[in-house]
Amino acid sequence: MSTIRHLYLHLPFCAHRCGYCDFVTATGRDHLHGAYVDALLRELEEEHDGSPVDTIFLGGGTPTFTALPELLRLLRALPTARELTVEANPETVTPELARELRAAGVNRVSLGAQTFQPHLLRVLERRATPADVESAFGRLREAGFDNLSLDLIYGIPGQTPDQLAADLERAIALGPEHISAYELEAKPGTRFTIAHGAELERQAEQMEDYFERVVATLTGAGYRWYETANFCREGKRAEHNLGYWLGRDYLGLGVGAVSTLEGERRRNTPRLAKYLQGRYDREIELLDDGTRARERLMLGLRLDEPLPLRGLRRALDAEGLARAERLGLAVDGGETLALTERGRFLGGAVTAEIVA
Repeated sequence: MSTIRHLYLHLPFCAHRCGYCDFVTATGRDHLHGAYVDALLRELEEEHDGSPVDTIFLGGGTPTFTALPELLRLLRALPTARELTVEANPETVTPELARELRAAGVNRVSLGAQTFQPHLLRVLERRATPADVESAFGRLREAGFDNLSLDLIYGIPGQTPDQLAADLERAIALGPEHISAYELEAKPGTRFTIAHGAELERQAEQMEDYFERVVATLTGAGYRWYETANFCREGKRAEHNLGYWLGRDYLGLGVGAVSTLEGERRRNTPRLAKYLQGRYDREIELLDDGTRARERLMLGLRLDEPLPLRGLRRALDAEGLARAERLGLAVDGGETLALTERGRFLGGAVTAEIVA
């Protein structure tokens, strides 16, 4: 499909499955890394004609846990892209890995720090230490990377406001071009919610305050709050994710991967054995014009730029929008729609009010 601008590849392998994770992952399958890359390349050949794309993102799982020769074989077979991002866990970033990624054309790395507090890393079941994060960051810089993103999580059971402030301070001190700061979301019924349910409920009452602290601290340090949970230096937005937020089509490859193509959303089988056999068993969801318009609004209003309303006004609830405007939460510019700063802090609640 030569019209594809954004390509996602899912590498599911991990050393350990964290209790809060709900992604498609695989542990203890190290012997399957080569076969999995074979399967990915087969699906890539079936679904894409090899023409250049705008962005490629390797997510997981832990892409950098995949055996390095296999990871490099995959990277060298990909089409050219302006932005090629690989997610990495800090403890996997050796000097060799950093050099080889850069030599293979990777020009952006997203590093999963989550927190710099050792006891909170244990709560999250993360294996990296704060020292691992700083070492990984230094190794990537030494390898020539000038576009690094750092992931943080807040609302971790037991986290205090002072610890959140310390995390933000250490992240800023490293000087990444991009920071993602996510509220912890633990799915009901997971072992994480069973173990930490009471504390998660207590933390929920502080989330609005934590969110405001994150925004104030990072914008105060010169980062642009360009998307609800994402902050960047000038010119360093995550172009791949921006494609999602702008409602563009994208092709997802790999076990459990999702694609949105020409009015159709499809999801590959989450079963690794089936995927390795080339049996995708895709779930297909047809997206009518109304659904696409509503999704375009919900995603586009997460950004700090006014959303063009061409073809989208029918998906708005006129009364809800009027209420949001009266409350100073949204601005209807006729041809565009934007949330105010306060509206952005309330985020999904405001969007739910104004989308039909």
